[in-house]
Amino acid sequence: MTQADQPKPILDRQLELTDIPNIDLYMDQVIQLFERTFEETTRAKGETILTKTMINNYAKKKLFFPVTNKKYTKDHLILISLIYQLKGTFSINDIKTILTDLNTGVTSQSINLEAFYQTYLDTTAANQTRFEAQQQLPDESDHLEQLQLILSLAHMSNLYRRAAERLIDQLED
Repeated sequence: MTQADQPKPILDRQLELTDIPNIDLYMDQVIQLFERTFEETTRAKGETILTKTMINNYAKKKLFFPVTNKKYTKDHLILISLIYQLKGTFSINDIKTILTDLNTGVTSQSINLEAFYQTYLDTTAANQTRFEAQQQLPDESDHLEQLQLILSLAHMSNLYRRAAERLIDQLED
């Protein structure tokens, strides 16, 4: 089977607002929702997406506002989704810095988290479209060309991460 015949791998998936039930969920239900949503984007089958320990650690580090009666609201799920997207790039302390004002705004009801998140989803969709339009994967047999692309993508990733870290540092000031 040639590369052109293979199904395109899914590089990105987001937890859409329509994926989130209008009822509060227990932790096991949250984990199941994230497993179903993000399993197609994992590198290896069976890769861990979200665990009870992870959620408990996020709560202990105050990455999201406290849960009531062991149930997670739609706002909690949105924040956990953002944490999931950020954790591959940033430290827990950076994520806390990124989300502190958002959490404060949600608890004081000065921020409409669903509207904020929808803007984020629209941006990620546009980013994915731009990325796919620019991406030309080399033939599998050209190892050196693949290596050049890997190095180039890693470099671009580092540039974007460093730019984001500078913005995080501004949030801390």
